[in-house]
Amino acid sequence: MTRRILLVNGPNLNLLGVRDPAVYGTATLADVERIAGDAAEAAGFELRSIQSNHEGVLIDAIHAAREDCQGIVINPGGLTHTSVALRDALTGVNLPFAEIHISDVNAREEFRRFSYLHDVAAVRVIGEGVNGYATAIAQLTALIP
Repeated sequence: MTRRILLVNGPNLNLLGVRDPAVYGTATLADVERIAGDAAEAAGFELRSIQSNHEGVLIDAIHAAREDCQGIVINPGGLTHTSVALRDALTGVNLPFAEIHISDVNAREEFRRFSYLHDVAAVRVIGEGVNGYATAIAQLTALIP
C-alpha cells in the first residue's frame, strides 16, 4: 500500500516568489512542492499537492484525503485566522496534520497570531521559511506508524 501525505497550500500561496519577498522569500510554489516531495520521499511517503484560493476546494481535498492519505501538511494562509470550517474539516477526517507557516506569524500583525488550528495540529512549524515544509513532513511522518 502506498503511504501518502496530502500537502495543502491555501489562498495566495500561488504567489510565492512574487508576493512580498521580504516576508516570504523568493522561492516559488513549485519550489515548495519539490522540497516537500523530497522530504516525503525520504520518509517513505508519496506526496499529493493542492493549492487553491477557494476554501471549499481545500475542504473537499481534505475530505478526500481520508480515503488514501495517512496525514496532511497544511499552510492555510489567511484562512488560519478565519476558518472554523477548515478546522472542522481537518478534525473531521481523523488524520494527523501539521500546520506550517513560512513567516513567523507571531512576530507579525496581531491578527496573524491567532490560529484556529494551533490546538488541534499534531505538529506546528512556524518561521522556518520554505524549508519548514521539510521539517513539518519529517515531524509528521515520524508520528505515523
